[in-house]
Amino acid sequence: MVAMGRIIVGWLCLIAAMLAVTPAMAQVGFDRWGGDYQSFPLRSGDPAQCAARCERDARCRAWAFSYPATESAQAICWLKSRVTARTPAPCCVSGVRGAGVIEPQSGPIEFAIERVGGDYRHFELPPDHTGKSCQMACEAEEGCRAWTYHRPGYASAAASCHLKDRITRPVRRPCCISGVVR
Repeated sequence: MVAMGRIIVGWLCLIAAMLAVTPAMAQVGFDRWGGDYQSFPLRSGDPAQCAARCERDARCRAWAFSYPATESAQAICWLKSRVTARTPAPCCVSGVRGAGVIEPQSGPIEFAIERVGGDYRHFELPPDHTGKSCQMACEAEEGCRAWTYHRPGYASAAASCHLKDRITRPVRRPCCISGVVR
């Protein structure tokens, strides 16, 4: 009985040690409330810049990023002196020091990618942090081969969907979510 208790304690210690060295991941669609000691606009509008700023600041333990046109007209980065719990929030990206930005993997949807050119039609639509409304619009049209959703606050104050008649090269840009219809 004592031996079994030692084995269990040993396994629990091993699991705790593994969790301690496994880096936490920053994720799109989450905010971290509290612990703010500095905030500033990011002209690039790229959450990876916020994460990098936290890495360079010894006081920073966590960070949160808000896309433009959600909290204000500009993208905002908040540096935090402590790690707070993450809360689901479509406006934001957040993480802890030591973690990069992990975009959601949801099949054919390309986060932080713009497909430039090939537009045959574009229109405004309600903000959608997933891009699925633009994807569905493309899938509903016979000639649509690819699409790009522009988040509000980057190209204009409103969100927009760009439908494309050909597949163009993907370019990394935090403004956008794209996809290809196969």
